Amino acid sequence: MTLSTMAVSVSTGVMNSLLGKLTTLMGDEYRKLKGVRNKVASLHEEFSSMNAILVKLAGMDELDIQAKVWRDQVRDMPYDIEDCIDDFMHDLEVKGATTGFLKKSVERLKKLKLRHQIANKIKGIEACVLDVHERRIRYNLDNYNPTSNIVHIDPRALAIFSDAAGLMGIDTPRDELVELLMHQGQELKVASIVGFGGLGKTTLASEVCRKIEVKFTCHAFVSVSLKPDLPRLLQNLLLKLTGQQSSEISSLDDLIQNIRKYLFNERYFIIIDDLWDTSAWDIIKCAFPENNNGSRVLTTTRIYSVAAACCSRSRGCVYKMKALTNNDSRRLFFSRIFGSEDSCPTELEDISIDILKKCGGIPLAIISISSLLADQPKPKFEYVRKSLGCMFDGNPTLDQMRQILELSFKNLPNHLKTCLLYLGMYPEDHTIHRDDLLRQWIAEGFVCAIARLDAKDVAQSYFNELINKSMIQPVGTDHNGEVFSCRVHDIMLDVIRSKIEEDNFISVLNDPEVVLGMHRNIRRASLQCHGEECVETSAMVNGSLSNVRSVYAFGGFSCQSLMMLKYVRVLYLEINKRDVVDLTGISRLFLLRYLTVVGGQRVELPSRIGKLQQLETLELRNSAASKLPSDIASLPLLLHLSVHVDTVFPDGIGRLRHVRTVRLFDLWKNSVENIEGLGEMSSLRDFRFQCSGNDLVEGARRMDVLRSSLERISESLMTLEMYSCGGHLDGWSTFSSPPIHLREMRIMGCVFSAIPNWFGQLRNLQTLEFRVGGAGLKDDGVAILAGLPSLGYLELWAEEPAEERLHIPGSGMAFRALKVFRFWCHHNVLLTFEAGAMPMLKKFYLILELSGCESGGSAECPVDGVEHLPAGLREVKLWIQGERKEAVESLLKIAFEEHHPGAALDIDGFWSI
Repeated sequence: MTLSTMAVSVSTGVMNSLLGKLTTLMGDEYRKLKGVRNKVASLHEEFSSMNAILVKLAGMDELDIQAKVWRDQVRDMPYDIEDCIDDFMHDLEVKGATTGFLKKSVERLKKLKLRHQIANKIKGIEACVLDVHERRIRYNLDNYNPTSNIVHIDPRALAIFSDAAGLMGIDTPRDELVELLMHQGQELKVASIVGFGGLGKTTLASEVCRKIEVKFTCHAFVSVSLKPDLPRLLQNLLLKLTGQQSSEISSLDDLIQNIRKYLFNERYFIIIDDLWDTSAWDIIKCAFPENNNGSRVLTTTRIYSVAAACCSRSRGCVYKMKALTNNDSRRLFFSRIFGSEDSCPTELEDISIDILKKCGGIPLAIISISSLLADQPKPKFEYVRKSLGCMFDGNPTLDQMRQILELSFKNLPNHLKTCLLYLGMYPEDHTIHRDDLLRQWIAEGFVCAIARLDAKDVAQSYFNELINKSMIQPVGTDHNGEVFSCRVHDIMLDVIRSKIEEDNFISVLNDPEVVLGMHRNIRRASLQCHGEECVETSAMVNGSLSNVRSVYAFGGFSCQSLMMLKYVRVLYLEINKRDVVDLTGISRLFLLRYLTVVGGQRVELPSRIGKLQQLETLELRNSAASKLPSDIASLPLLLHLSVHVDTVFPDGIGRLRHVRTVRLFDLWKNSVENIEGLGEMSSLRDFRFQCSGNDLVEGARRMDVLRSSLERISESLMTLEMYSCGGHLDGWSTFSSPPIHLREMRIMGCVFSAIPNWFGQLRNLQTLEFRVGGAGLKDDGVAILAGLPSLGYLELWAEEPAEERLHIPGSGMAFRALKVFRFWCHHNVLLTFEAGAMPMLKKFYLILELSGCESGGSAECPVDGVEHLPAGLREVKLWIQGERKEAVESLLKIAFEEHHPGAALDIDGFWSI
């Protein structure tokens, strides 16, 4: 079985989910419903045949009108049938939950009534199915043939992530823009990049930022989009500048004043990406004070008049993007397909050049088409050349760029099409968190467990495929290049929006009046309200939205209306203001599988939540619930529980044996019994907690109880993260059963007296952050860390003065995978890198507070052996404070510039470390 065979596609609607429920109705649990079971078996057989034809139709280029009508009818019908079955099964469960002789008699009567009701409903379903069956025979769809041969791309389990910074030909425009921006003058300067969609304006702006950000005291990057929510945009800008999270969206005037106040004494660099009109710029620019500190603002836009308006003081600051040269286009194209320009097989060279000409030097077109052709045989190249030849002959327009992306979309496997289209739920330029998306796919039934892979692993592979095929763009990555957030290019989003509208897959709604006028059933709704609050009325809920399965609400909305949507599976709420989010009526949403609330002052949950038997994810992000419902431990399918740290867990959480994620658990606010109960959660993979109390003795006791619990579930843990108010972790110096499968461990606040020996058993550990007393920081402890074969990221804090110079070994396999090394020290610690040390190191960050230097003595360089660090070192950031600061900085600067001239060196770069 392949990864795609059990996935739901747009063309098959919810057919696989429906077939599963029909199978359940034929099972032993419903054996008494004899008349019903026979009819259900017949329906199951017919729908299975329909599903096979739908899958066949989905792989065809063009369908005639009869095939389209049949497909659309069959695609929509299973939604209503599944809703009917869900109602029946829920009523049977609720009404059949009685006990006792009299109650059992009543139960039998109710079941007879329910059986009669479902039988009548199935009669109606049979009539519809018979009509569809007759059309299928009449149209001879079983023998329907495609109009052309499409060779589908084989799915790949993992994507090879390619950094956008590697885009060919970016060095020259980047350096030209840097020169334009950094030309003499302390007055505020605004420059603008203007160019066609897909030319790489955003990528270029990002590269300029990387190049010059060290010359500014603060910097930020925000996207505007076609229909901007300016209060939210400015709130996001303020967050990126100050790092202070606030759920409340203030007025425009207040936000502008707050940003101006923060920037007034700063030398700032701000990027405003994707401007569409001058009216948005006229408001945004008010937030930037002209403080004569050499500040710079860079904008990007497709429209020359907007670029000129941004740079009204100097038209010479408009930078026009150019298409890639032939040589740069070739390098980008062939490197994406074959790994390098020289690796193209001779028989594919001419056809590849023809395809490349059609892309017109536009990076987005080249990346999209080359990703489509990666690892494909010659017939696929011929098919793409023919398809592009029908579209245009080089130098594509915006509409033709969409056709290029549509070609890439059309050649996706069906399961990836569905997963990609689901991203249409998010607004333009929205940063989408990978884990959110994977859980939403699973909750919708787009992804299932296969063989030895659970649903999360399968969903992860789908996500990686979409990254690899350049259908979505990576935003956040870790040191191993694993993508944890993404976005959709606005041209690709246009393609997605046209497809979801055509298939009635998702409805993007920003006007209640429009919703009230709709006559179709909406299956998934994205409520995107900008500026004024958008309130969904009862008429909306009882009409077009009454059968909705997923709801994303961005902005203002009525929670009471949302609580009426009884068929909803996925509920994602992003709150604009610091309002109380009333979810006390959520228990009636008996099919709910995924609930995330972002923002809001407080979330009010019902006192009991046990009716949500399907719930898999409950996440309250940036908003607190004073206490979780008392019966939350009775939810049989709950996998991910993530709440604000102020939230108190009810007693008995140890009964959540299937939970994989618990964030954030406070050792101080929760009972000792619950800390002990963590040891019963045998499936727990991701555990993040804090100890907020100031009583160090009681804190140590609770930490010991926690250690004992973690020892009992050590086989399942993969992520362990702790925040603490301080104290020593002497009780954790030994683990009778270390969590040997850990991949990430961050222990912040508490201090180890020495590096524990059990760290050496963490062979799968990739990320490690912890603190150790300087006296306990010795070479033997460093040797423990050096022997970890998977360690790629190490952040080490030395809390006290070290007794001796610390040696980083270079022999054998020491630190063989380490790519990022961050060393924080509040006292003098001297490092020596031995020959061959950290052979894969890419980034080195040092924060050092000097002390104890005599005024007449000479400064000693705190780092020896810089020349032994690898030639691949790309980035060095230093932040030195205390006596002899300037002298020590000078010594380090000379050493790194001499031995690593290609590395970006940032001194006093504390805030960017």
